[in-house]
Amino acid sequence: MCGILAVLGVYRGADTIKFKVLERTRRLNHRGPDWSSTYTKGHNIISHTRLAIMDPESGEQPLYNEKKDVVLGVNGEIYNYKELENSLKKEHNFKTKSDCEVILYLYEEHGINFVSQLNGIFAFVLYDETQDAYMIARDHMGIIPLYMGRDRDGGVWISSELKGLHDVCVTFQDFPPGHTYWSKTESFVKWYKPIWHDEAYLSTNAMDLVALREGLEAAVERQLMSDVPFGTLLSGGLDSSLITAIACRVLKKKENLPFPRLHTFSIGLNGSPDLAAAQVVADKLGTVHHGWTFTIEQGLNALSSVIYHLETYDVTTCRAATPMFLMSRKIKALGVKMVLSGEGADEMFGGYLYFHKCPDRTEFQKETVRKLKSLYKFDCLRANKSCAAWGVEARVPFLDKLFLDQVMSEINPTDKMCGFKAEPKGRMEKWILRKAFEGYLPDEVLWRQKEQFSDGVGYSWIDSLRDQANTIVIDDEFKAAKYKFPHNTPHTKESYMIRDIFETHFPEQSAREAVPGGPSVACSTPAAVLWDASFAKFADCSGRSVGVHNSAYDEEERASGVVGVIDESTLAKSEELVALLSQVDTSDKSIVESAAKAAAE
Repeated sequence: MCGILAVLGVYRGADTIKFKVLERTRRLNHRGPDWSSTYTKGHNIISHTRLAIMDPESGEQPLYNEKKDVVLGVNGEIYNYKELENSLKKEHNFKTKSDCEVILYLYEEHGINFVSQLNGIFAFVLYDETQDAYMIARDHMGIIPLYMGRDRDGGVWISSELKGLHDVCVTFQDFPPGHTYWSKTESFVKWYKPIWHDEAYLSTNAMDLVALREGLEAAVERQLMSDVPFGTLLSGGLDSSLITAIACRVLKKKENLPFPRLHTFSIGLNGSPDLAAAQVVADKLGTVHHGWTFTIEQGLNALSSVIYHLETYDVTTCRAATPMFLMSRKIKALGVKMVLSGEGADEMFGGYLYFHKCPDRTEFQKETVRKLKSLYKFDCLRANKSCAAWGVEARVPFLDKLFLDQVMSEINPTDKMCGFKAEPKGRMEKWILRKAFEGYLPDEVLWRQKEQFSDGVGYSWIDSLRDQANTIVIDDEFKAAKYKFPHNTPHTKESYMIRDIFETHFPEQSAREAVPGGPSVACSTPAAVLWDASFAKFADCSGRSVGVHNSAYDEEERASGVVGVIDESTLAKSEELVALLSQVDTSDKSIVESAAKAAAE
């Protein structure tokens, strides 16, 4: 993980604003605390702060080609760099062992049309002195953040984070994922064009659990490349537990590792469901596990810093990012620089609880595509920036380009469905993923119901955020919210409080417009709120707002293969369940189960 700050086409010459650029580069030092260097020539500046993971001794940036007339600043990891080096037609004198240097020579041999060959997470700026032209690119999903803006003189600013350019640019925006920009044409070009981007596309393939399992295993193995100590984030949910289980299997085949055993990390309030489940997984897999607790006060005290680093006022993201932010600081203190995380699985496989009410396979596919296309503004942003705040890089194997395309293009959406429209009826969310990895995890984890991270760390975390907002935001100012915040007007006091903090850090209109809005239930898109009339009555981003939460999945159902059957009366009484849950201390799991049982009866 690194930080890039570039200014291209400086009207008066790069030297005139060099110190302004260096000042703003320091705002990105958390992303790259290991080294910093700057290219300044003519009308262009490329400044880079480095987090050294591959080739920590000689891989500092910016990077230069052999003639030193092409310069490159990269934030990211190229997982297939060895294959790409072998594919080059000419011999090149590589000066580093960095995975990113190959980009220079791909450009020399292919021009700007090489980015689709990369499998990795990246954002980069490349300047060609001979052509006096620059190229900008971002990875397929926007896993690595990147922003673009223009100052009053028309100069183009590029930054890994909004804080690098927001108060110098008159307009700015997210650089679109899966795109390149070439200064000669002054245009964006979409380089990532998979068949599944067409929401009307539906695979009719037969289910292949072996291919699914092998695809994810390959993705994890690709992303384990590192020259420094690493670990996995382990919440105890299905996704992070699978990544950890696969990583353990891969590492058994490797030698000379920075750690002799895999280290795993989790966080939660005292008694949280995630901490307990994570320990079960760690004990089963034999990892060196670090399970940390945080207090409500620590979370609330960190909220402003979290929002500053996230650069968003989306409530779901801020809720989940706070414990992740606190955990990343602990991880950094152990000397770990890279972690694998489970983001992306819920979007690919329909893992959120609202998918139980998806009406048909066509709508299921469309919703997963909608979720994935916007993921760079939500979970990708959260995972990257929460960790990068403390100099830790988060990698996301589920979103590996090859595996993502396999899941979204080759798997029939019928086989991903859950709830009463699935076959067998009422089966659990992410059933196909669970079946593909039977035997990799204890059953109580493999068939554990979906918990959103902000819920799983302890339900009282969200409740305390709401209580804090009710204390801080008075009724009269909340009633006038539409005048203070006419764009994306907050609809709850919690969202008002978070928005207020955001605007103390980023007051510009472009910053407000960079954050998505619209109704949501349990992390759905606004379109999915229309799936069920009850959604509109208790729409909230927490998974607890969906009636299927905490419904029973018993042993007999698992044995029969009809896993996670939920009777229709439970769904029909979802509002009653939500009302019960709001009245109890849901940090105690036994109370939650009793409430769910009462609602069903």
